[in-house]
Amino acid sequence: QVQLVESGGGLVQVGDSLRLSCAASGRSFSSLSMAWFRAASGKEREFVGSISYTGSNTYYADSVKSRFTISRDNDKNTVYLQMNSLKPEDAAVYYCAARGLGRMYSTTWTRSDDYDFWGQGTQVTVSS
Repeated sequence: QVQLVESGGGLVQVGDSLRLSCAASGRSFSSLSMAWFRAASGKEREFVGSISYTGSNTYYADSVKSRFTISRDNDKNTVYLQMNSLKPEDAAVYYCAARGLGRMYSTTWTRSDDYDFWGQGTQVTVSS
């Protein structure tokens, strides 16, 4: 079992930056591939990006590529989502997720069903 707790959301203006954190507990964090998803109001949850269990590989949705960066600190059991140049369409509840099958990673894991553990989400609001 893995418990995930997101933090760092808030109200920002267009063009601002924000860093989200996701603290994990339970199973060995360093063996788990992680991802960020988001769900805008009235819309389905969508993939934002993922990071391999070592942190050496990342993959992003086209909509956030070059603006968002995912990183992790395995010593702190935490994964981060650095969001720059925020746009109104980035406003959403952001969720982190963990893949239960350890020590594996694939850039094809972009669906919610590919991940086994989820946090409660943190709200990001972008004001114009």
